[in-house]
Formats: sequence, C-alpha cells, structure tokens
Amino acid sequence: MSKPKTTIRLIKPYISFAELEHDLRDILASGILTRGRKVADFAEGLASYTGSPHAYPTTSATTALSLCLKVLGIGRGDEVVVADFSFPASANVVETAGARPVFCDVDPMTWNMDPDCLEKRIGPKTKGVIFVDAMGNPSGVHAISSICEKHEIPLIEDAACALGSSESGRRCGSIATLSCFSFHPRKLLTTGEGGCVTTADPAMAESLALLLNHGGTMVEDHLEFVAPGFNYRMSEIQAAMGLAQLSRLDDIIQRRQQFRNACTHELRSLGFRPQETGTDVHHNVQSLVYTVPEGMDRDRLIHHLAHQGVESSLGTYCLSNTKFYREKYDDVQPIAMRLQETTLTLPCHDEVDPDQLISAVASFSG
Repeated sequence: MSKPKTTIRLIKPYISFAELEHDLRDILASGILTRGRKVADFAEGLASYTGSPHAYPTTSATTALSLCLKVLGIGRGDEVVVADFSFPASANVVETAGARPVFCDVDPMTWNMDPDCLEKRIGPKTKGVIFVDAMGNPSGVHAISSICEKHEIPLIEDAACALGSSESGRRCGSIATLSCFSFHPRKLLTTGEGGCVTTADPAMAESLALLLNHGGTMVEDHLEFVAPGFNYRMSEIQAAMGLAQLSRLDDIIQRRQQFRNACTHELRSLGFRPQETGTDVHHNVQSLVYTVPEGMDRDRLIHHLAHQGVESSLGTYCLSNTKFYREKYDDVQPIAMRLQETTLTLPCHDEVDPDQLISAVASFSG
C-alpha cells in the first residue's frame, strides 16, 4: 500500500538559488571556503540582530550547546537543570559531557521551564541551567534568569527556535549568560545545518573562539594550540545562506504571525488551545503548535491529516520519558509528558492556505 501523497509540507525554507547565485560564484572563485569574510559578516550580523556583543557561528545548535558546557567547565560529577519539554539535544549535551541532566517540568500554558520547579531542582551540584524557548516562545526567561542570578548559576538559553523572539524588549541571545541558536531547515533562518553561540562576557567569548577552532590561536605569525578544542566552524557557503535570509527575517516573522492569527481563531472554536505568551513577549512563531481538544487522539489526527495530504507532527518531546533517560533516571515530569502526548505541530509557511489547513483539521471526527 503506497503512502498518501503530501501536498502541504510541514516546512518550507525561505531561501532560493537566485538570491545565492552571485555569492556562491564569488566564494567558489575565491577558493576560500572556510574562515572567510562571509562567516565574519554573518557573525557580525547575528550579534547586531540579537543585541549581543559576541556571536560565533557553529556547525549546529547541538555543538553550540556543547561548547557552552565546555566553556563553563561542566563535566563529571556536575548537574545541569534542563527544561523537560524539548528536543533531546538539550539533555544529550549534558549527558555526553559526563554531567547529569536534572529534568525540570514546564508551565502548562507557556510550555517553558517552571520557576517553582527550578527552585526545587537546584542543588549543591548544580553548575548550570538550560532554559529552552519552546517553539521559539521566550516567556519566562527573565524570571528564570533572576533565579539563576540569585543562586549564582550560569544560564544557558537554548534558543534554537527563538531567533527574532524577545521578552521585555530584549531579544533572545542577549539575556542569558550564553545563548544558542539553530539554523536547521525547520528554523526560520536556515543554513542547511548550522548554529550560533552568543554571549556578552568577553572571557567566555575568547574561550568560545578558541574551542570551536581546535583550541588554536594565532601567536605572532603561527597557530598555537593552547587547549583541546573542536572543529565546530561554519563554512562560507553556509554563512552566505544565512546572510541572505537575515535581512528578511523580520518580514518572515511578520508573515508567520499573520498566518498564526488567521488559524488560531478558527482552531480555538474547534477546541484546540495555542501556546500562551506573556504580554511583553514578541514570539517569532517558529512553529505553529496547539494542544488538541480533551479526549482527542493526537496520533490518529496526525494519521488523518497525512491522508489529507497535510504533513504534521507532535510538538516535541518529554526528555525524561525518552527511553534512555527514563531507564537511567526514572524521573518523568508529568506536564512535559502530557504535552508530548497532546501537542500538534501544523505547517506554517507561505505555501499553505490557512483555510485549506483548517478544513483538513476540521474534517477529523475522532
């Protein structure tokens, strides 16, 4: 039996060959494919856009998070409190560093780290907190930052989905001790694969620059390797892709916000509940996600939409309930678990007709 044909895909990157052709020709003609002008310009553009003094493009958000832990000296015997409703990378970087991820449940309305739960999860071994902007929503990041400051614990913002989002007038990337972004194809700005770290701390910035380049630094006229580092560098072609979209990012966000508004009123009337944001939050609508009506089988709805030609998926994961972490730590967080079971991600891009999407959802009878 053949799979149903997908006519509305979940994602559609905002990039075309036409806007890249000139830069690609220049890069290939120059022979400089890495550590060139495009990467430097992209880093400068990201720093300016986020309001952070320092930005370092990387190979992915995962390697960006890993760099942050390395810079903070987090390793064996340490604990890092991690928001439990996220993609597994948020916890995996802690586990692979030799530390323990301590899972913190989330607010049932914003889906972000619960401050009361965080207070209970901080202990004598806590060396960091990873706050995740779920679906690009930064609601509560300042409250979490205040708790971290009180306990003198560095805050890492997993802003993988949150480029362009802000709370209280400050953009993601300029709030936490260190912040990480993703440029995966599901993101509003994509470089195929790619990421970035931002920080306002000069010493941390120096360490980031060192560690993402094999631990090497120029001393007089030669490269001196002064620390065990990695190759987490972004390429020139990736940076060119990022630059082409960065100048259009605010327009992309505005169109997605309009699309969300067009869908949400109708979907609310069908019993779907959107993720909530604070009154002082600007949400980039990285993903269009709702909780399904009580009693509805989310997985059956996903199957139904597939037969309607509409690609959809769960919201994201309850990290503490993934097989590895459940079996190792047995610490499943109830709200994150419920959100994994009841959230639905729908397509949100320029090639989707809101009326067609709503009609497909409304046609489900289960």
